[in-house]
Amino acid sequence: MMDAMFPAAASEHAGRIDNMIDAVHYLMLALFIVWGVFFVYVLMRFRASRNPKADYVGVKSKMSTYGEVAVAIAEGILLLGFSIPMWAERVDEVPPESDATVIRVVAQQFAWNVWYPGADGEFGAQDLSLIDEATNPIGLDRDSEAGADDIWTVNQLHLPVDKPAIIHLSSKDVIHSFNLPNMRIKQDTIPGISIPVWFVPTKTTAQIREETGNPDYVYEIACAQLCGNSHYSMRGFLTVHTEEEFQAWLDEEASYLTGSDDDFFDF
Repeated sequence: MMDAMFPAAASEHAGRIDNMIDAVHYLMLALFIVWGVFFVYVLMRFRASRNPKADYVGVKSKMSTYGEVAVAIAEGILLLGFSIPMWAERVDEVPPESDATVIRVVAQQFAWNVWYPGADGEFGAQDLSLIDEATNPIGLDRDSEAGADDIWTVNQLHLPVDKPAIIHLSSKDVIHSFNLPNMRIKQDTIPGISIPVWFVPTKTTAQIREETGNPDYVYEIACAQLCGNSHYSMRGFLTVHTEEEFQAWLDEEASYLTGSDDDFFDF
């Protein structure tokens, strides 16, 4: 059963992210209730009619101190027990690229350009002078040694299930934010910097459609950073395949390479 509070989870680490979010909100709820009750008590206990004369000594109870210590301990548990370990795993422990599907995503106003290395497993050279927004928005040099078999799509990301995916994010213009809600992935793309994110998708698109009972359900790629006047339209889609289906998709895209770039321009 999926939690209605969140988009359907579909990555290996999504459950841990959801648990951490739950823990933070439970702490916030507890703080709201406890401090709210304490606030009402203080208003009643120290109202003017009960205390017509100012008391310069005040309350000597240490309850507020105990409460503050308890909150600090709870926050320390969240930080040391959840946040730092998760950060170390998701940021520092990127799996070897030899065991992963490696893709580059180049953001721009207002699209996601998705770049696959092709059958040789190597990305071709990139030349900014070759950029053509209609036929070559990533500036791929097809005459370079590894560039002839590279594949690129617009707003369409394809991945195999149960295999680490490493996505190198960059931007052509302004700061965007690559957001895959179902995968619990969100990372800013910053001009001049290549930033890796990784995750393991655990449910194919077909599986998530069956689980949700929605035959049209799709994994969306959203931009979570206001990036211009058409920010709302910067929307892409992720399709998660079985390994065989993913390879078949790659083979189909590669078969178009004998034609022009327009032939394999995948929307």
